[in-house]
Amino acid sequence: MATVPEIKIMRSESLGHRSDVSSPEAKLGMRVEDLWDEQKPQLSPNEKLNACFESIPVSAFPLSSDSQDIEIRSDTSLAEAVQTLSKFKVLSAPVVDVDAPEDASWIDRYIGIVEFPGIVVWLLHQLEPPSPRSPAVAASNGFSHDFTTDVLDNGDSAVTSGNFFEVLTSSELYKNTKVRDISGTFRWAPFLALQKENSFLTMLLLLSKYKMKSIPVVDLGVAKIENIITQSGVIHMLAECAGLLWFEDWGIKTLSEVGLPIMSKDHIIKIYEDEPVLQAFKLMRRKRIGGIPVIEKKSEKPVGNISLRDVQFLLTAPEIYHDYRSITTKNFLVSVREHLEKSGDTSAPIMSGVIACTKNHTLKELILMLDAEKIHRIYVVDDSGNLEGLITLRDIIARLVHEPSGYFGDFFDGVIPLPENYRV
Repeated sequence: MATVPEIKIMRSESLGHRSDVSSPEAKLGMRVEDLWDEQKPQLSPNEKLNACFESIPVSAFPLSSDSQDIEIRSDTSLAEAVQTLSKFKVLSAPVVDVDAPEDASWIDRYIGIVEFPGIVVWLLHQLEPPSPRSPAVAASNGFSHDFTTDVLDNGDSAVTSGNFFEVLTSSELYKNTKVRDISGTFRWAPFLALQKENSFLTMLLLLSKYKMKSIPVVDLGVAKIENIITQSGVIHMLAECAGLLWFEDWGIKTLSEVGLPIMSKDHIIKIYEDEPVLQAFKLMRRKRIGGIPVIEKKSEKPVGNISLRDVQFLLTAPEIYHDYRSITTKNFLVSVREHLEKSGDTSAPIMSGVIACTKNHTLKELILMLDAEKIHRIYVVDDSGNLEGLITLRDIIARLVHEPSGYFGDFFDGVIPLPENYRV
């Protein structure tokens, strides 16, 4: 049986150096290096970086795995959408409106972005009719009276039996509902996108200060998304720049020197190992965070980490929880790890357990670790291993650039607010 790994503290000596100098990301870093050398000597290092990134268009960013022509048609079923996302190992994908005319602009061609968490929360919402609860609503969606009574009338809709997701993924609701049918339930069109000529600085600010986790880059000429730039993609680019003068000048700073972590231990959203796993995902969506530590009640120590992307395992492998009375966070971690070990996929981030660093680590060391482990957050501990704080990819990118006064101007004008029935 798989066990829950202990905290793994990052060791400086275990970190490698720059990867392949011929990689697209390294070549991009050398382009920044050339611009760095051209900057006026009176500029501060931060001002130099801002100027360098303002001079490079986002079209220069290497194509990501998330943009390998992965698009989902609006008439695709939820079940088929989940299989597509799982197959390509992506959390989300743009949705193409099949009813849009051939000459449609990009904003009319795409309905928005569909993602694993949005699908799960939408499905669960269908089982939670307004009070007083009525099993008839769920029954109309293909669920039996006994099943909905067991799930809905236990006082906590986040508590689910071990076979809950097996029943859910076998339902007519899951098989027949189309992606376009849930288009009003979470962050949908028009989503904010960049044009190819927009600058790196704009992109970096959106991914950090403005809290976007990914940004589509559109080609207006063909009305098509050309690339999707993610926070993790930026971190990978920075890791490939290790050894370059501008990166070393910035990356040599320790976390304490740049004011990290921003989030102290008292503000970390956490969940205990005996709590329902659905509660963990609901907390992440409600608080708009990408992950949450799983805490052992007796010791108050983190014993695992669940990220938003792990929600996929509720839909793609529902049978692995069958023997549990309820799916707690601990049961979820153990089941998923056993499932991945059997399938030979030991590289998934959920297998890593809790990875931590100290305030004495440098930005460079942190970036190399985050990139190597393919994780989106890292915990900060003291010399005794006690939790001190949390650092996210956004926190690191925010230390790379700053927003000049009045920089965005009317950039956000015309961006339609979230729909009234936004709920995830």
